[in-house]
Amino acid sequence: MRTLCSSTLIGEFFIVGFAGLVAMKDPDLAMSTVWTVCGIAMFACVVLCGLVTRPGGVALGWALQIALVAAGFFVPMMFIVGLLFAGLWWASVHYGRKVDEAKARFAAQADTADAV
Repeated sequence: MRTLCSSTLIGEFFIVGFAGLVAMKDPDLAMSTVWTVCGIAMFACVVLCGLVTRPGGVALGWALQIALVAAGFFVPMMFIVGLLFAGLWWASVHYGRKVDEAKARFAAQADTADAV
């Protein structure tokens, strides 16, 4: 699960940076505010890569997905991009857990075969 979720988060890291570049063009938004918010979100993406397997890591990832979708109020294209990444996040968590279960099952079978 860690690999899939981390890959999604690294992709989001870049998307948040690009969204910051787009948001800079909005005259109603201060550049310092845009880059403070984007910097915090980008930092959160990197930190969550390490926390994804810890308790609460997936929930924090979902909170980040909600924040990305909500960013659509400032950069409208983020509604679409945020929803796409929320779907990727769901797939990463869902299929990552299935892969982890399969790995554990195969390791248990190998241990049983070695014991015999």
